[in-house]
Amino acid sequence: MSHPAARIQGIRKHFGATAALAGVDFDVMPGEIHALVGENGAGKSTLVRILGGVHRPDQGRITIDGQDCHFASPHDAIAAGIVTIPQELRLVPALSIAENLALGDLPVHRLFGLLPVVDRARMRTEARAQLAQFDFTPDPDRPIGSLTFAEQQIIVIAKALRRRCRVLILDEPTAALDHREIARLFPVLIRLKQQGTAIIYVSHRLEEIVTLADRCTVLRDGVVAALARRGEFNAVDLVNAMTGRAADALQVTPAVPGSELIADAEPRPDPIRLRTGEVIGLAGLLGSGAERVLARLFGLARPASLIRVNANDRRLKNPRAAIEAGIGMVPGVRRLGLVMNLSVRDNILLASFDRLHRAGFIDRRAGERLVTELMDLLDIRPRRPHLKASALSGGNQQKVILAKWLARRVKVLLLAEPTQGIDVAAKAQIHVLLRDFAARGGGVLLSSSDLSELARLCDAVLALRQGHITARIDRADGLDEARVHAAVVA
Repeated sequence: MSHPAARIQGIRKHFGATAALAGVDFDVMPGEIHALVGENGAGKSTLVRILGGVHRPDQGRITIDGQDCHFASPHDAIAAGIVTIPQELRLVPALSIAENLALGDLPVHRLFGLLPVVDRARMRTEARAQLAQFDFTPDPDRPIGSLTFAEQQIIVIAKALRRRCRVLILDEPTAALDHREIARLFPVLIRLKQQGTAIIYVSHRLEEIVTLADRCTVLRDGVVAALARRGEFNAVDLVNAMTGRAADALQVTPAVPGSELIADAEPRPDPIRLRTGEVIGLAGLLGSGAERVLARLFGLARPASLIRVNANDRRLKNPRAAIEAGIGMVPGVRRLGLVMNLSVRDNILLASFDRLHRAGFIDRRAGERLVTELMDLLDIRPRRPHLKASALSGGNQQKVILAKWLARRVKVLLLAEPTQGIDVAAKAQIHVLLRDFAARGGGVLLSSSDLSELARLCDAVLALRQGHITARIDRADGLDEARVHAAVVA
């Protein structure tokens, strides 16, 4: 085919006074992986939503296989062969693999030639055939909820192809995957490319882009800042194009740890201990138990754990008890840390309304000043505090959750995948903020699947397997990605 599978020309999109896209041209060819990168707020999400039929452009042209298209809804985009796979997979955990694949297009036969019923035998046969092309042969009756995240992604991709997908848009497909699962996903994408599927690949993991992409478009402030083919760019080039400044400016300096902030108070063979000024990382493969450690310290464990906070033993029965003890939690799934239908302002102040009371009334001016200060500090874009949290990009949503705890002035921050789906510049900003938070007398405990992030950011990294700490690597002993990886897979 000589023409692109999908092309947008001169696309403009405004949200109020904010120009999300200002005359963007972009295309993807059949059998091509075209990466789309940029800082949060650069316009990536808006471009993807326009192609996916979620937003309508103010101006510009969309063509699919050379034909002009106008999408009034996601259904129109899917009918045209465009399928978007978001970071949070849309599957029904309680249903089987075969049922999820067929959902919305169930095969039926007529019982006694009259009554239509689901043809489960055919559904299973089709599921096996669809997954065989990915060398994935699970029991089609197996519940989706029992699969790993990478396996669930394969199910979603297979479902997209069932819809005769011409253009597949992948939004941060490896954000929640470990190294082994990434190695499993990439051959699937290469096979789709060889079959002629056009793939738009959105990711903040620039090393993946360099390895995987045939072309890469960089957006900055709603315009195309760079376009390059494979072999013409590296990760440093992409950072420079995304930020407009040199990548070596994105460094952080460790602080010096002090007195104990939080620790397990009950006897354990591998107790957690966090001191002021300290940033401790948790590393492990999926299912290693890092999330359970964070949950225990935030009052989500059953039975409730006895935790020593600022030298006082507390039975943290629920998150409220943890918050009152000065502990904040940033979950790995953003919708669990935000109320999407509330404004950015209300989300930031959600944990602090009790502290804004003056003579029985909420001091709105003080709240507005605090929100403005935190939005500037964390560079939350756009600077529209009354915009709904659901309207923000994923990275900016993550910053809002962090701002909520900074507003509360907690002393301990627990974070699961704190920079997942966040661009390199925003990631560096958050790293600096976390180090600054620790240096001002706080402490940070975070889990991340990005081992290089842990090696750069942390004073020490704890390797976990099956809920137990198997190794500790301190910065003084030579903390680097290779050592963390070796400890995780050992």
